[in-house]
Amino acid sequence: MTIIITAFEQSPDLGQGQARDMRVRWALEEVGQPYDVRLVSFRTMKQAAHLALQPFGQIPTYEEGDLALFESGAIVLHIAQRYPGLLPDDGNARARAIAWMFAALNTVEPPIVDLEVAEYTEQDRNWYAERVPMIERHIRDRLDQLSSRLGDADWLDGAFSAADLMMVTVLRRLEGSHILDHYPSLAAYMARGKARPAYQRAFAAQLAVFTAGSR
Repeated sequence: MTIIITAFEQSPDLGQGQARDMRVRWALEEVGQPYDVRLVSFRTMKQAAHLALQPFGQIPTYEEGDLALFESGAIVLHIAQRYPGLLPDDGNARARAIAWMFAALNTVEPPIVDLEVAEYTEQDRNWYAERVPMIERHIRDRLDQLSSRLGDADWLDGAFSAADLMMVTVLRRLEGSHILDHYPSLAAYMARGKARPAYQRAFAAQLAVFTAGSR
């Protein structure tokens, strides 16, 4: 059964791998599963057929036979549980990896997204000058804790896993930000993730969508 995922027809990030289908592409590349991509426009995402798959009108979605999933974290977890290569065999290590996946999405990513939203939509508001430093302090608190836990290890908990896949894609949202400059160990951690062949294949596939659309 062919796996089908959805992705932006015209990604706001211009194909730089920030859209959340990147997480799913990378996971599928890591476990060696082929997949097809159905590109959707912003208009299509708000129509009934897509809303039946993703009730909030977002991407990505995942279809395999009679299974349909939404939310990138849930999709990556499903892939990791179904195919070998992204979760440890040991039960305790497996549980820890899943906990780190949740930490990436629920603890580290929210303030980073808050900063993005503020920078894109609130710069003309009178509270912007006070709000941004507060968000940045929150991000630094999380990065302090994360870098302390990572230490000089290559990955979060032993071998590379879906936890690292998720955390690297979250940290990538800070690329180009002065914040990450203060965390060389996290920058190196992110670079290790991006150097993986599966990541490179996923990134090239997402970039190709933008390249084709810009011709």
